[in-house]
Amino acid sequence: MSVYTDEIFGPVLSVLRVDTYDQALELINSNPYGNGTAIFTNDGGAARRFQNEVEVGMVGINVPIPVPMAYYSFGGWKASLFGDSHAHGTEGVHFFTRTKAITTRWLDPSHGGINLGFPENA
Repeated sequence: MSVYTDEIFGPVLSVLRVDTYDQALELINSNPYGNGTAIFTNDGGAARRFQNEVEVGMVGINVPIPVPMAYYSFGGWKASLFGDSHAHGTEGVHFFTRTKAITTRWLDPSHGGINLGFPENA
């Protein structure tokens, strides 16, 4: 169905059945979109494995909609991300921070004068 091949937003539940964990992981990771996904399990090891192996920006574990709180933006990956950075986490800090690079050199005044290292026999 196109509901799985197109990235849609809205109150839609799309269920695809597979036989194994590896098939499910491949189904998610091979999709060109990577906005979010969820896993429902009582197995902490399976949950940890899923969060480390799945290739999406937002992961829900026993949470149906893995969207962060309202003060965070969407955090999709792949074709789901517009722009070059997310607006939360360390990337958000970098986005809202104006960095400055300063190069400085302090000479010992006892050496007398400033030697900038340029050739003097030109």
